[in-house]
Amino acid sequence: MTATSLPTESALRERLRRVIDPEAGLNIVDLGLVYRIDIAPARVRIEMTMTSPACPLGEMITDEVKEVLAGALPAGCATEVALVWEPPWEQSMMTAAGRKHFGWDDNGDA
Repeated sequence: MTATSLPTESALRERLRRVIDPEAGLNIVDLGLVYRIDIAPARVRIEMTMTSPACPLGEMITDEVKEVLAGALPAGCATEVALVWEPPWEQSMMTAAGRKHFGWDDNGDA
């Protein structure tokens, strides 16, 4: 496998938009849950968070992340998903599309 056969970070973020947080009804990218995507020849590592450390859907969402990315990665490329809690998630981490989804302006106000 060569590095050129791996998708770009941008392409992986687009795929991750297919993963919906069922409580928010919005994808994990626009929610601001994906903190980092590290692409190496033999593996892709995603660092992400949940809206709360007590989120009961963390395992389901991380499993879905792995499933969505598997279709974009070459055979033999491992996917690692790490849940991190620093920095803590806050509403300001959402994209403009995420804020619009909730009917908020750029300041997070309704």
